[in-house]
Amino acid sequence: MAAVSMSEALRQMLWGKRAVAVAAISVSRVPIRSLSASTWRLAQDQAQDTQLVTVDERLDITTLTGVPEEHIKTRKVRIFVPARNNMQSGVNNTKKWKMEFDTRERWENPLMGWASTADPLSNMVLTFSTKEDAAAFAEKNGWSYDIEERKVPKPKSKSYGANFSWNKRTRVSTK
Repeated sequence: MAAVSMSEALRQMLWGKRAVAVAAISVSRVPIRSLSASTWRLAQDQAQDTQLVTVDERLDITTLTGVPEEHIKTRKVRIFVPARNNMQSGVNNTKKWKMEFDTRERWENPLMGWASTADPLSNMVLTFSTKEDAAAFAEKNGWSYDIEERKVPKPKSKSYGANFSWNKRTRVSTK
């Protein structure tokens, strides 16, 4: 008979400081497990363990990634802001700066006809909040980069009455 006992803190949390009998479970061949740590205590411990680590100096990451050295040392990246989707009127996904790698050797797979590549970084896109962050990341990894500046469309001022102008073709007939 395996007994599972609740701790005092867990009992108070679940039942509002009422006395609760110890729950007993009769299961054969089950190890005894104590529920002494509450969930919020575990969450606090995990939050304290995870901290942001920043490395300012340039490090050689070729041994850590497993990517061949020729794929890392001679890379050129493009830093840009993606254009808005033409099918939508909103500007979603146009606020962040993206970094994508140059296209290396590609070939058509003779069996399936799919596009194949031996480059592990070719389909990777990184996202940054500013172009300075993206440029600093590229410099830290030793990549040359091109920055395409953000293209801001000029708003066209137009009055509502211009839609009904008699001498301009603003409405197209459907017949």
